[in-house]
Amino acid sequence: MNALLEKALAEVARLPEEEQEVIASLILDEIAAERGWDERFAKTQDQLGTLVRSARAEVARGDVVAGDPSDRPAK
Repeated sequence: MNALLEKALAEVARLPEEEQEVIASLILDEIAAERGWDERFAKTQDQLGTLVRSARAEVARGDVVAGDPSDRPAK
């Protein structure tokens, strides 16, 4: 455990039990949320790879206009 977490937990330990419960719940909820994001992000890697390949193919075909869209000539 790093020093900052030790310091935070020492401060929490000085609080009344009800406040400790609230803070513990917040920490556990945050950890669960981070794990959820990590899992969802990991599941999108194949989709992201497909999008990257598609974008690179568009660039290779010349289907992409470089630069600021506001600089494009009017149709």
